[in-house]
Amino acid sequence: MAKVGNRQFKTLICTECKEENYRVERNVKKTDRLELNRYCPRCKKHTVHKEKK
Repeated sequence: MAKVGNRQFKTLICTECKEENYRVERNVKKTDRLELNRYCPRCKKHTVHKEKK
């Protein structure tokens, strides 16, 4: 993982089909997991994407 200070790239996975679709940069010192509503090309609709463990 690329690391610059407190920021790292994290992978987001679709909650419905479990496919890894996005990589986003976020602050590591934040305690909660990232959840974003993104488009999933496999499901062909907008779904919730969660940060991979």
